[in-house]
Amino acid sequence: MPPRSDVKSQTKSRPATLRVLLMERHEWLYDRSLATAAKHGYGAVTPAMARLFVQVARGPLSISELARRLAISRQALHETVTAASELGLIEFASDPENKRVRIVRFTEAGKRMSHKVLLVDRAMERELEQRIGKANVAELKRILALEW
Repeated sequence: MPPRSDVKSQTKSRPATLRVLLMERHEWLYDRSLATAAKHGYGAVTPAMARLFVQVARGPLSISELARRLAISRQALHETVTAASELGLIEFASDPENKRVRIVRFTEAGKRMSHKVLLVDRAMERELEQRIGKANVAELKRILALEW
């Protein structure tokens, strides 16, 4: 999917809410990341998988914990994990602390993909710095990192 044209707030008659502004800017980043993913051979990655990968990048997690963090059913998560596993990016493993629990983690191919995603994210941040300035990007990141 090609990136959308530059996102401009669609609420000219009244000020946009924070939710609307965040959604619009998320679409700008997300569209670019999907287009770049396809260029790197990850065009089969779905939005659900992308959300899963954000969590797994923080470390291996059980299905139950992933389902809680993603606010989806275990069944829906299992379908997403299975699809990502079929792409060779995710695998099930025994939890070293509790052999009855299976954890989800990146395969070596998944780790390489995760590293490429980090590089793409940094490139998008540099593009955003060119658009709105380095100080504004730093301030935006600082604000969004605050506890809510």
